[in-house]
Amino acid sequence: MSRLSRVTETGIQHVVAGRVLRWLRILRDDLWTARADPLPPSIWLRWLPHGLLCLIAFGVTVAGTPQLQDSAGLAFGWAFPLSLAQGCAVLLGMWRPIPAFWLSTTASVCSALLVHGLLGGPAGGFTWPWSTTGIITHVVVLLLLALRVRARVPTEALALTALLTYVLQGLWGGPDYTSTGVLTFFLCAVAVVLGAALRGRREARAQLVEQTSLTAEERARRTLLEERSRIARELHDVVAHHMSVISIQAQVAPHLVENPSDELKENLEGIRENALEALTELRRVLGVLRSEHPDTPDPDGAPGTGIDAGYAPHTPQPTLDRLDALVENTRAAGLTVQVDVTGTRGPLPQGLELSAYRIVQEALSNVLRHAPGATATVRLVHLKHGVDVRVTNSPPTRPAPLSRGAGHGLLGMRERAAMLGGTLRAGPAPDGGFEVAAYLPTAPPWAEPPTSATAPAPTSATAPAPAPTSAATARAPSSAASGPTARRPSAPASGTTAHHSSAPASGPTAPDPSAPASKDDSA
Repeated sequence: MSRLSRVTETGIQHVVAGRVLRWLRILRDDLWTARADPLPPSIWLRWLPHGLLCLIAFGVTVAGTPQLQDSAGLAFGWAFPLSLAQGCAVLLGMWRPIPAFWLSTTASVCSALLVHGLLGGPAGGFTWPWSTTGIITHVVVLLLLALRVRARVPTEALALTALLTYVLQGLWGGPDYTSTGVLTFFLCAVAVVLGAALRGRREARAQLVEQTSLTAEERARRTLLEERSRIARELHDVVAHHMSVISIQAQVAPHLVENPSDELKENLEGIRENALEALTELRRVLGVLRSEHPDTPDPDGAPGTGIDAGYAPHTPQPTLDRLDALVENTRAAGLTVQVDVTGTRGPLPQGLELSAYRIVQEALSNVLRHAPGATATVRLVHLKHGVDVRVTNSPPTRPAPLSRGAGHGLLGMRERAAMLGGTLRAGPAPDGGFEVAAYLPTAPPWAEPPTSATAPAPTSATAPAPAPTSAATARAPSSAASGPTARRPSAPASGTTAHHSSAPASGPTAPDPSAPASKDDSA
């Protein structure tokens, strides 16, 4: 029984000891290592140090005058200016700590010299060479100096303070005063060390914040590059493969047919050429996606591939100069296209020309896909501060193939116009067809598009009607809405006219994919 009692007593002692240790750890965490929440931002807290320094300056001025009068025996005409100089040194230290140090040192040395000169030596009981208010002033000024400048400057100021103290106290000292040299040097040294530590902590925190920001930016950039590389791999493995197969099949097809007609050879050659051109543009896009600096111009001035994407071909971006070739390729695919270019063409930004070309390209592609048998009209108006682009098509003569889902062609055109600060309207035309109207300004986005007599009629993109609010509007049967690619006619339509066009291409080809379309509606 006694053994059981001892075991029980030992167990109770262990339990009690464990609880006591746990309470001690909790007490240590609460009173020693617990971190306080940051104070809420407040204008009072921000100005609190300035208020304390103003109080110190006022106290030094008020208390220093009677001390110099009573203990040192200086007249009010000497005591008040010296005390005022010490108070001003405290205030000046908030903005100019180095001049404040010299002002504080000068005031204290002048007080000591006046006491020594007027009394023939230090007065009995007077704190010399540093008065009480002089010590407070000098400590505060050195603290502000250490907080505001690099560590070498307050160290030099501390050494100069020690030298002056040794000269005044060691060479001119006597037995009838209370020496304050050692105390002053010790307090000043503490102020310098404390100020340097606080300054170092502040700089370390600033460097940590900067490093954290740089790390976050680098992580975001790495994530973006990885995502772009993944997209590039998908494009290369899927799109490039199919385009290569199309090119090879178009090249081999004439040899599989007995006595192929010239028209068939011509169409197959057009398919092969467009597939190869699409592959070239796809390689350029892959170079941009895999580049770490896609916006950096190439050494030869070609934009878009970047300095570290040297393996990508430097293909120039299409401009409005290639509009005729685009129209000819579209006509070769069986679409009757009329072109009307008005206005005087001036120098245009490369981004504007590219966006205008892509908008026309996408609009004509949508007409081919979703308005079989329709005719299209491309109107290009060069205004003083921009370009007005409009592509309209007549109602289709036969139903369009069913769409596999809503695409992104119209969205891509709107994004291109928005990036330039322009507008785009796409919707049904009054005659039952479809119209895409865009205004692309050359001025900054905040500049208002100017009105011009050469601008198109009320349906122009300069005063667009509200854009369709649903995908259903964009998928109207007669419009460039989403849907699968229409089958190419076996022969081009005849009798097409144009107010402004170049000579027909020697070999008709499919619609020009000189670069990836903005966003295909059949995607």
